[in-house]
Amino acid sequence: MFESIPVEVGLVHEGERVRKQEMQVELGGPSVPEKFEIVRVRKMDEIADGSIEITGPDIADMPEGRATPIGILVEIAGEKVEVDLEGVVERRIHEYSNYIEGFMHLNQRYDIWIRLSKRSYKKGLNSLRFIGQVMLELFKNELPIIEKIQITFITDPQEIKPLYAQALKTYEARDARARGLSDDDVSEFYGCALCQSFAPTHVCVITPQRYANCGAISWFDGRAAAGIDPKGPIYAIAKGECLDPEKGEYSGVNESAKQRSMGEVNRVWLYTAFGYPHTSCGCFEGIAFYIPEVDGFGIVLRSFRDVTVNGLAFSTMADSTAGGRQIDGFHGISLEYMRSKKFLDADGGYHRVVWMPEETKERLAEFIPAEVFPAIATESDVHNIDELKVFLADRHHPVTARWAADASAAKESAPQVQVFSAGDIPITTPGFRIILKNAKITAEKVIIQPIRPHGKPGGEHHGAKKP
Repeated sequence: MFESIPVEVGLVHEGERVRKQEMQVELGGPSVPEKFEIVRVRKMDEIADGSIEITGPDIADMPEGRATPIGILVEIAGEKVEVDLEGVVERRIHEYSNYIEGFMHLNQRYDIWIRLSKRSYKKGLNSLRFIGQVMLELFKNELPIIEKIQITFITDPQEIKPLYAQALKTYEARDARARGLSDDDVSEFYGCALCQSFAPTHVCVITPQRYANCGAISWFDGRAAAGIDPKGPIYAIAKGECLDPEKGEYSGVNESAKQRSMGEVNRVWLYTAFGYPHTSCGCFEGIAFYIPEVDGFGIVLRSFRDVTVNGLAFSTMADSTAGGRQIDGFHGISLEYMRSKKFLDADGGYHRVVWMPEETKERLAEFIPAEVFPAIATESDVHNIDELKVFLADRHHPVTARWAADASAAKESAPQVQVFSAGDIPITTPGFRIILKNAKITAEKVIIQPIRPHGKPGGEHHGAKKP
């Protein structure tokens, strides 16, 4: 099927990482503000079946080691192809791209991040046409309802701008459709395993009020995907008994998570960042991170390039959040989930959110309660935790009611955050080796201080010879 492709194509290459020092080119990614991938349904006579077009520089013309804007437009048609399937087919771009040796595709929609390795480039993978050929073959073979398909790659920044704006409007229209539905209105949820190649124990649970972490799959998308491909990576989950309506725990979700995670995840609480929180892959749009000093949450999206109020950047916290783990206080989320009435419901929702980037706050303005909106700080208001405390107190943020009158009461009321977990923790002391089995260490606060060696008087270096 892929004889004309100069590198291997197959499931074996899913999950491959291309590090910065190994990459030939980067398409999209954090440093490129405008990038997108989108699938649109067209009429049969509007598609030139098998067509692959490139608008702008091709891979061979891109500077080595640099990031280039990218837009991927996939247009499909077929008798059974409906507009409701656009989001479903669109998410398969991520899956099929990662079948290509040395071609790493991360994230989705307006967050795509693609890297091509030097090794695959030297083997001859020097054109986006090869990527298009793989997509054409896989889409038609895996989804037979697609009768016609054409793909356009856009790398010219000026051409991307208007298409990017149109794509954002399309995403918003899709997302808005699901907002009127609640979890109580349906008898089943949906799960997505598309990211398990990168996070084997991650199981994404999609409900009407909890979008997929990637922000690309709604409950309606899940229903459509499971309908056309029941054995595919998106599948139905029977809700079962509601064990905890506030935290969002369901017996059917627990059973599905246990099975799909190979026993690593036994319980899932959908609407809290503590206890048994929903796992995170690596494609999440944002992170809700707990700030113990104020007993509240910060929110940061992938697009925010600066450090957050706790002094950490998105990329740093993403390492602590991803991997299919349940990490107290580090919670992968989607932008659309932040528009849900169930957003961190068991933790207090927006009444517990204390900081987020200014751009994110404006995007969510109509979904944040009016009484809380002015009390949520941004990077324009505060730059560290001490300033955040003052800001919250001055504006009477709801979290200040949680603060105790003295330090001892605060210590009792603030939940502890797990800061280290491991199967074995070796501790070496003179004459002994102590191993803590299955240890979990929690702390209210972690302080990291550099230890500098004491110099000799007069500024002499240790070991320096005297004349």
